[in-house]
Amino acid sequence: MLFRSKLIYATPCSLDGYIGRDEYDWSAPPTDVELKVITDVMRPIGTYLYGRKTFQTMEVWEHPEAMPPELMTPGGKDFTQVWLAADKIVYSRTLNSVSTKKTQLKKEFDPQEIRQLKSALNHDISVGGPELAGEMIRAKLVDEIHLFIVPVIKGGGVPVLPKDRNIKLELLEERRFGAGWIYLRYGTNP
Repeated sequence: MLFRSKLIYATPCSLDGYIGRDEYDWSAPPTDVELKVITDVMRPIGTYLYGRKTFQTMEVWEHPEAMPPELMTPGGKDFTQVWLAADKIVYSRTLNSVSTKKTQLKKEFDPQEIRQLKSALNHDISVGGPELAGEMIRAKLVDEIHLFIVPVIKGGGVPVLPKDRNIKLELLEERRFGAGWIYLRYGTNP
């Protein structure tokens, strides 16, 4: 059987559809319950595609020994292992190098390269960062969008979805949490 990788865009977002520009405290999972769902979404992903800002936010997971103890709950440890196991590709015109293992640096996003990855890999791929995800959505590469709605109104920031696209989505899954978070999984090709 031929496996075709799915490209998944998974991100937290405010109720009004934003992620912060430089601060992300509001989007940290409040309990291990939410973190377990995030980890389970990320577990089948073998390659993460990141924009620079998202990568710089995530690279702290490379050194769990330096993480604050409150993040190294059983859920935090599980997430760390999932993140460390995956390959990473960072798209940045400004970075000259990356300090994390299993990470490649690319200067330009190439849609054809992503199509080839999807055909060649035997695991799913995720894209992190709203700007890079927007480019991939415009190129019709994203198969699923997973939103973790955080009960906060930001009133601005970076939109998690491109504003210049009209895409019909199919709701595949939804889940509510006691902390007010909602998980929504959509297919982009109904």
